[in-house]
Amino acid sequence: MKKAPNPIDRHVGSRVRMRRILLGMSQEKLGEALGLTFQQIQKYEKGTNRIGASRLQQISRTLNVPPAFFFEGAPMQDETGSENGAVLAAAEPPGSSFVLDFIGTAEGLHLNKAFARIQDPKVRKRIIDLVTSLASDEAPPAQSRAVREEEKEKS
Repeated sequence: MKKAPNPIDRHVGSRVRMRRILLGMSQEKLGEALGLTFQQIQKYEKGTNRIGASRLQQISRTLNVPPAFFFEGAPMQDETGSENGAVLAAAEPPGSSFVLDFIGTAEGLHLNKAFARIQDPKVRKRIIDLVTSLASDEAPPAQSRAVREEEKEKS
């Protein structure tokens, strides 16, 4: 039976990934800076392998953030550390984890950075309206899937 990654390890790994992507650094470059393979960086980012304290300190220096950065918004466990890893509460408002998940992707970071550079509030509003209309629930899921498949074929 395969053991699922601990929620804290997954969260810390996703924060490493988010910061690395924000800096425009590849897994290979981060690995080189740390004396690791890119495969090890992948395992850290997925939460498959835990990051030890000294390694986390090294990563924080390389990515130019304090170690606490990696724990911001992390799920909290009960006082016993609940061996099953059950998450009892979150340090962030309910429903906001999808935002962190989105920003943790390359697409989310690129979109966020590009949107932040737009100065005109009217243009920002029009972009929000466009994205909202594209994401509306009015289109049947099968049609959306077909459109996605068509886009994949084009690229």
